Amino acid sequence: MPEIMLSGPEGRLEARYSPSKQTGAPTALVLHPHPLHGGTMNNRVTYALYQTFHQRGFSVLRFNFRGVGRSEGSYDQGEGELADAAAALDWLGAVNGEHTATWVAGFSFGAWIGMQLLMRRPEIAGFIAVSPPANLFDFSFLAPCPVSGLVVHGSEDEIVPLPAVTKLVAKLATQREITVEFQTIAGAGHFYQHHLEELGQKVGHYLDIRALSPTGLHPEHAKIIADPSLLLKATAAS
Repeated sequence: MPEIMLSGPEGRLEARYSPSKQTGAPTALVLHPHPLHGGTMNNRVTYALYQTFHQRGFSVLRFNFRGVGRSEGSYDQGEGELADAAAALDWLGAVNGEHTATWVAGFSFGAWIGMQLLMRRPEIAGFIAVSPPANLFDFSFLAPCPVSGLVVHGSEDEIVPLPAVTKLVAKLATQREITVEFQTIAGAGHFYQHHLEELGQKVGHYLDIRALSPTGLHPEHAKIIADPSLLLKATAAS
Protein backbone atom coordinates (compact mmCIF):
# COMPACT_ATOMS: atom_id res chain seq x y z
CA MET A 1 0.00 0.00 0.00
CA PRO A 2 2.57 2.59 -1.11
CA GLU A 3 2.18 6.27 -0.36
CA ILE A 4 2.06 8.42 -3.47
CA MET A 5 1.64 12.12 -4.21
CA LEU A 6 -0.69 13.06 -7.07
CA SER A 7 -0.78 16.32 -9.00
CA GLY A 8 -4.02 18.09 -8.11
CA PRO A 9 -5.58 21.37 -9.25
CA GLU A 10 -4.19 23.22 -6.20
CA GLY A 11 -0.99 21.26 -5.63
CA ARG A 12 -0.03 17.81 -4.46
CA LEU A 13 -2.59 15.32 -3.14
CA GLU A 14 -1.52 12.69 -0.62
CA ALA A 15 -2.78 9.24 -1.61
CA ARG A 16 -2.52 5.48 -1.10
CA TYR A 17 -2.72 3.06 -4.00
CA SER A 18 -3.03 -0.73 -4.09
CA PRO A 19 -2.71 -2.16 -7.60
CA SER A 20 -4.34 -5.43 -8.57
CA LYS A 21 -2.15 -8.39 -9.45
CA GLN A 22 -4.40 -9.05 -12.45
CA THR A 23 -3.87 -7.39 -15.80
CA GLY A 24 -6.89 -5.37 -16.89
CA ALA A 25 -8.50 -5.45 -13.44
CA PRO A 26 -11.27 -2.96 -12.65
CA THR A 27 -10.39 0.21 -10.76
CA ALA A 28 -12.01 2.00 -7.83
CA LEU A 29 -11.65 5.47 -6.34
CA VAL A 30 -12.64 5.86 -2.66
CA LEU A 31 -13.54 9.28 -1.23
CA HIS A 32 -13.44 10.30 2.43
CA PRO A 33 -15.91 12.28 4.60
CA HIS A 34 -16.00 16.02 5.26
CA PRO A 35 -12.56 17.67 5.54
CA LEU A 36 -13.77 20.21 8.12
CA HIS A 37 -15.14 17.52 10.44
CA GLY A 38 -12.11 15.27 10.74
CA GLY A 39 -12.55 13.38 7.48
CA THR A 40 -9.41 11.83 6.02
CA MET A 41 -8.51 8.94 3.73
CA ASN A 42 -7.66 6.99 6.91
CA ASN A 43 -11.20 7.22 8.23
CA ARG A 44 -12.29 3.73 9.30
CA VAL A 45 -15.26 3.54 6.93
CA THR A 46 -13.20 4.86 4.02
CA TYR A 47 -10.47 2.32 4.75
CA ALA A 48 -13.03 -0.50 5.00
CA LEU A 49 -14.35 0.38 1.53
CA TYR A 50 -10.79 0.52 0.19
CA GLN A 51 -10.01 -2.94 1.57
CA THR A 52 -13.27 -4.43 0.28
CA PHE A 53 -12.45 -3.37 -3.27
CA HIS A 54 -8.84 -4.51 -3.02
CA GLN A 55 -9.84 -7.93 -1.69
CA ARG A 56 -11.92 -8.41 -4.83
CA GLY A 57 -9.07 -7.73 -7.19
CA PHE A 58 -9.61 -4.04 -7.94
CA SER A 59 -6.79 -1.57 -8.37
CA VAL A 60 -7.93 0.93 -5.75
CA LEU A 61 -6.95 4.49 -4.83
CA ARG A 62 -7.85 6.68 -1.88
CA PHE A 63 -6.52 10.17 -1.24
CA ASN A 64 -6.83 13.21 1.01
CA PHE A 65 -8.80 16.13 -0.34
CA ARG A 66 -7.04 19.50 -0.52
CA GLY A 67 -6.01 20.83 2.88
CA VAL A 68 -6.19 17.43 4.57
CA GLY A 69 -3.05 15.67 5.83
CA ARG A 70 -0.20 16.37 3.44
CA SER A 71 -2.46 17.46 0.57
CA GLU A 72 -1.92 21.06 -0.46
CA GLY A 73 -4.60 23.73 -0.76
CA SER A 74 -7.61 24.48 1.44
CA TYR A 75 -11.25 23.46 1.69
CA ASP A 76 -13.32 24.76 -1.24
CA GLN A 77 -16.99 24.09 -0.40
CA GLY A 78 -17.10 20.91 -2.49
CA GLU A 79 -16.26 22.48 -5.84
CA GLY A 80 -12.51 22.14 -5.42
CA GLU A 81 -12.90 18.73 -3.84
CA LEU A 82 -14.78 17.54 -6.93
CA ALA A 83 -11.86 18.79 -9.05
CA ASP A 84 -9.48 16.86 -6.76
CA ALA A 85 -11.53 13.68 -7.27
CA ALA A 86 -11.47 14.18 -11.05
CA ALA A 87 -7.67 14.56 -10.97
CA ALA A 88 -7.35 11.38 -8.90
CA LEU A 89 -9.58 9.52 -11.34
CA ASP A 90 -7.42 10.75 -14.22
CA TRP A 91 -4.31 9.37 -12.49
CA LEU A 92 -6.01 6.05 -11.77
CA GLY A 93 -7.07 5.68 -15.40
CA ALA A 94 -3.62 6.63 -16.70
CA VAL A 95 -1.83 3.92 -14.73
CA ASN A 96 -4.50 1.31 -15.57
CA GLY A 97 -4.94 1.82 -19.28
CA GLU A 98 -6.46 -1.61 -19.95
CA HIS A 99 -8.83 -1.77 -16.98
CA THR A 100 -12.25 -3.33 -17.51
CA ALA A 101 -14.40 -0.92 -15.47
CA THR A 102 -14.19 2.06 -13.12
CA TRP A 103 -16.06 2.46 -9.85
CA VAL A 104 -16.39 5.31 -7.38
CA ALA A 105 -17.18 4.89 -3.68
CA GLY A 106 -17.61 7.46 -0.97
CA PHE A 107 -18.64 7.88 2.65
CA SER A 108 -20.86 10.81 3.71
CA PHE A 109 -19.40 13.98 2.09
CA GLY A 110 -17.33 11.64 -0.07
CA ALA A 111 -20.54 10.01 -1.32
CA TRP A 112 -21.86 13.43 -2.37
CA ILE A 113 -18.65 14.19 -4.26
CA GLY A 114 -18.62 10.71 -5.79
CA MET A 115 -22.16 11.00 -7.10
CA GLN A 116 -21.31 14.33 -8.72
CA LEU A 117 -18.22 12.79 -10.28
CA LEU A 118 -20.14 9.94 -11.90
CA MET A 119 -22.44 12.50 -13.55
CA ARG A 120 -19.40 13.98 -15.29
CA ARG A 121 -17.36 10.90 -16.10
CA PRO A 122 -18.98 8.38 -18.46
CA GLU A 123 -16.29 5.78 -17.79
CA ILE A 124 -17.70 5.18 -14.28
CA ALA A 125 -19.66 1.92 -14.36
CA GLY A 126 -20.88 1.65 -10.77
CA PHE A 127 -20.97 3.37 -7.39
CA ILE A 128 -21.10 2.72 -3.66
CA ALA A 129 -22.59 5.52 -1.55
CA VAL A 130 -22.34 5.02 2.21
CA SER A 131 -24.48 7.38 4.29
CA PRO A 132 -25.02 10.00 1.57
CA PRO A 133 -25.90 13.26 3.39
CA ALA A 134 -29.21 13.82 1.64
CA ASN A 135 -30.41 16.21 4.37
CA LEU A 136 -27.30 18.41 4.19
CA PHE A 137 -26.41 18.63 0.50
CA ASP A 138 -28.35 18.96 -2.74
CA PHE A 139 -28.57 15.71 -4.73
CA SER A 140 -30.95 17.05 -7.38
CA PHE A 141 -28.14 16.81 -9.95
CA LEU A 142 -28.96 13.10 -10.18
CA ALA A 143 -31.45 13.75 -12.96
CA PRO A 144 -31.12 11.07 -14.02
CA CYS A 145 -28.50 8.96 -12.27
CA PRO A 146 -26.48 7.41 -15.13
CA VAL A 147 -25.32 4.12 -13.58
CA SER A 148 -26.44 1.43 -11.16
CA GLY A 149 -25.05 1.25 -7.65
CA LEU A 150 -25.50 0.56 -3.96
CA VAL A 151 -26.55 2.90 -1.16
CA VAL A 152 -25.88 1.78 2.43
CA HIS A 153 -27.17 3.59 5.52
CA GLY A 154 -27.33 3.02 9.25
CA SER A 155 -30.78 2.77 10.77
CA GLU A 156 -29.69 4.89 13.76
CA ASP A 157 -27.72 7.53 11.87
CA GLU A 158 -27.63 10.57 14.15
CA ILE A 159 -26.38 12.99 11.46
CA VAL A 160 -28.32 11.92 8.36
CA PRO A 161 -31.81 10.63 9.29
CA LEU A 162 -32.80 7.45 7.50
CA PRO A 163 -35.98 8.93 5.93
CA ALA A 164 -33.90 11.53 4.04
CA VAL A 165 -31.88 8.81 2.32
CA THR A 166 -34.90 6.57 1.80
CA LYS A 167 -36.59 9.43 -0.07
CA LEU A 168 -33.52 9.92 -2.27
CA VAL A 169 -33.23 6.24 -3.14
CA ALA A 170 -36.96 5.93 -3.83
CA LYS A 171 -36.61 8.73 -6.37
CA LEU A 172 -33.65 7.02 -8.04
CA ALA A 173 -35.46 3.68 -8.09
CA THR A 174 -38.10 5.08 -10.44
CA GLN A 175 -35.55 5.67 -13.20
CA ARG A 176 -35.31 3.31 -16.14
CA GLU A 177 -32.27 1.32 -17.20
CA ILE A 178 -30.48 1.57 -13.84
CA THR A 179 -30.98 -0.15 -10.52
CA VAL A 180 -30.08 1.34 -7.15
CA GLU A 181 -29.96 -1.19 -4.36
CA PHE A 182 -30.59 0.11 -0.83
CA GLN A 183 -29.24 -1.71 2.22
CA THR A 184 -29.73 -0.60 5.81
CA ILE A 185 -27.63 -1.74 8.75
CA ALA A 186 -29.75 -2.15 11.86
CA GLY A 187 -28.42 -0.31 14.89
CA ALA A 188 -25.62 1.46 13.04
CA GLY A 189 -24.92 5.15 13.56
CA HIS A 190 -23.27 7.48 11.08
CA PHE A 191 -19.75 6.19 11.75
CA TYR A 192 -20.66 2.47 11.86
CA GLN A 193 -18.98 1.81 15.19
CA HIS A 194 -19.19 -1.96 15.84
CA HIS A 195 -20.75 -2.40 12.38
CA LEU A 196 -17.77 -2.10 10.02
CA GLU A 197 -17.65 -5.84 9.37
CA GLU A 198 -21.31 -5.90 8.35
CA LEU A 199 -20.77 -2.86 6.14
CA GLY A 200 -17.90 -4.61 4.38
CA GLN A 201 -20.01 -7.73 3.91
CA LYS A 202 -22.89 -5.81 2.31
CA VAL A 203 -20.61 -3.90 -0.04
CA GLY A 204 -18.65 -7.04 -0.90
CA HIS A 205 -21.79 -9.01 -1.62
CA TYR A 206 -23.01 -6.31 -3.96
CA LEU A 207 -19.69 -6.23 -5.81
CA ASP A 208 -19.84 -10.01 -6.15
CA ILE A 209 -23.32 -9.75 -7.70
CA ARG A 210 -22.17 -7.09 -10.13
CA ALA A 211 -19.18 -9.22 -11.12
CA LEU A 212 -21.60 -11.96 -12.18
CA SER A 213 -24.18 -9.62 -13.70
CA PRO A 214 -22.84 -6.63 -15.67
CA THR A 215 -26.25 -4.97 -15.54
CA GLY A 216 -26.21 -5.09 -11.76
CA LEU A 217 -29.72 -6.49 -11.60
CA HIS A 218 -30.79 -8.06 -8.34
CA PRO A 219 -33.73 -10.53 -8.39
CA GLU A 220 -35.89 -8.03 -6.51
CA HIS A 221 -34.98 -5.00 -8.59
CA ALA A 222 -37.71 -5.50 -11.17
CA LYS A 223 -40.30 -5.42 -8.40
CA ILE A 224 -38.86 -2.25 -6.87
CA ILE A 225 -38.76 -0.47 -10.23
CA ALA A 226 -42.35 -1.43 -10.91
CA ASP A 227 -43.52 -0.36 -7.46
CA PRO A 228 -41.15 2.01 -5.55
CA SER A 229 -43.29 1.66 -2.42
CA LEU A 230 -41.72 -1.77 -2.00
CA LEU A 231 -38.43 0.01 -1.30
CA LEU A 232 -39.97 1.78 1.67
CA LYS A 233 -41.47 -1.48 2.95
CA ALA A 234 -38.14 -3.29 2.60
CA THR A 235 -36.38 -0.50 4.51
CA ALA A 236 -38.91 -0.61 7.32
CA ALA A 237 -38.51 -4.37 7.61
CA SER A 238 -34.69 -4.42 7.61
